[in-house]
Amino acid sequence: MFLPTTRKEMQQLSWNTLDVILVTGDTYIDSPFSGIAIIGKVLLQAGYHVGIIAQPDIYSDHDITRLGEPELFWGVTGGAVDSMVANYTALKKKRKTDDFTPGGLNSRRPDRAVIVYSQLIQKYFKRNKPIVLGGIEASLRRIAHYDYWSNSIRRSILFDAKADILVYGMGEKQILAIANQFSANKKLDDILGICYISSEKKDNYLELPSYTEVRENNDAFIQMFHDFYIENDPLHAQGILQKQDTRYLVHNPPSRILTTHELDQIYQLDFERSVHPYYRQWGEVKAIETIQFSIPIHRGCYGDCSFCAISMHEGKTVSWRSHDSIIEEARRITYLPNFKGHIFDISGPTANMYGYECKKKKTQGACRHKHCLYPAPCNSLPIDHRPQIELLQKLRNVKNIKKICLGSAMRDDLVMHDKKNGQNYLREIVQYHVCGQLKIAPEHISDHVLSLMKKPSSDFLNEFKRQFDRFNQTTGKKQYLTYYFIAAHPGCTIKHMLELRQFVIKHLHIIPEQVQIFTPTPSTHASVMYYTGINTETHEPIFVEKNLIQKAKQKSILTQKNDSSSS
Repeated sequence: MFLPTTRKEMQQLSWNTLDVILVTGDTYIDSPFSGIAIIGKVLLQAGYHVGIIAQPDIYSDHDITRLGEPELFWGVTGGAVDSMVANYTALKKKRKTDDFTPGGLNSRRPDRAVIVYSQLIQKYFKRNKPIVLGGIEASLRRIAHYDYWSNSIRRSILFDAKADILVYGMGEKQILAIANQFSANKKLDDILGICYISSEKKDNYLELPSYTEVRENNDAFIQMFHDFYIENDPLHAQGILQKQDTRYLVHNPPSRILTTHELDQIYQLDFERSVHPYYRQWGEVKAIETIQFSIPIHRGCYGDCSFCAISMHEGKTVSWRSHDSIIEEARRITYLPNFKGHIFDISGPTANMYGYECKKKKTQGACRHKHCLYPAPCNSLPIDHRPQIELLQKLRNVKNIKKICLGSAMRDDLVMHDKKNGQNYLREIVQYHVCGQLKIAPEHISDHVLSLMKKPSSDFLNEFKRQFDRFNQTTGKKQYLTYYFIAAHPGCTIKHMLELRQFVIKHLHIIPEQVQIFTPTPSTHASVMYYTGINTETHEPIFVEKNLIQKAKQKSILTQKNDSSSS
């Protein structure tokens, strides 16, 4: 069932009031790929009455008052991506389109949506019920952070939104605990995976440099982020504090990673896999084209790349669903009325991280001063593609499924390091699961830039391409690799981009199209490097391109069709 979005729908369910009202910057897609839908269904499963207000009009009370006031709390999220990333390009130009808005026009999501929606609630409902923030925008802005769009250090979004609680990370456990505590009139202070505001320090919590200190001192900012980054593992993290004004941000340790059984329970909930009819009337939603017939199979990423915030939101520990759960979801998809036999994606943040994880990390937590994949995969990580091979083989036997695509980007280095099953995996993917193009993300080839990105050497890239081409030839397929590259990353100069261009022409025989200009986003090492001009690991100065014209030039070196860049 869809969660209600109007009073009429509440009446049809015989609900007079709602326990929780969720407000989101995306339109309401009832899908396992939608965080707001998952949170709503988890609460519904627990017996709570939940409604959703998607992309409310911020200039009137028409939408925000439509469902009345909740009995327990408001839940607020900016949507699937940070609203500033959704609204602006890396060159700070306004985006014209939005894949999560009916009709596709980027006109419904305000800048800093989490703050704006919280203020909207407070305007029309005063402070009668608590406001709980969640989603990636709140999660990654939970402490003092660098904001690219204002080029400043901002304090925790919890303070700017004047909200009561912030849920960080994947929030199913936290939101259920919050609802249970509120309904029982109990305190929430000890719930894992939340932040709140306090006038006093909490005993035995690590105190970070204050907002004022990090705003005025780069060394303090780097130290703050280092400590914050380290204290992010559920098995060994301690709570942290940060003074924001006269009050403190209290940041409880992270919530535990969901087990396979818990993930299975969540993804077997009743999702309509469609846009809610109330919002569908305003136009087509582009995002549904791919997520409607796709299946999430795991969470988390042990890549820990400098420019990526996945490890700070989903975690560095990879957890996955069982084969039975995934196959059952595939069967349900085949009964959808407009299903044509194609599953568009079956993966997670990275395509080939399913079914294996470091045993030490699962029992003792992630290493504090060591990366899983950089500069090379740790010997304790048992890279093995066999579980995913077996899963894909089972899925190919599901009735009415004609093709299963691997839509997310793959780590080519993991395939190369898997001496036992890597070759079999790539052969299977090439033969059955490439829909025209297979995506990989080398990001760059310069050792200097890769070291700042915390990406492995490009040594394996040529060999991966050679094997991909060989398997295509032996299977009679005409399929291609799509490469993701980043321009203007901290440390990257024009010289490095010229080096990259020569490499892709000579070895990959392409002019890349999938090139993005680095966007500093909160809670990443790369953003700290961008702001400070300092390598956060060595504390040495590095070059950072901040001129928008020169950023665009770095990208154009790689994408222009002629070869004048080499002169």
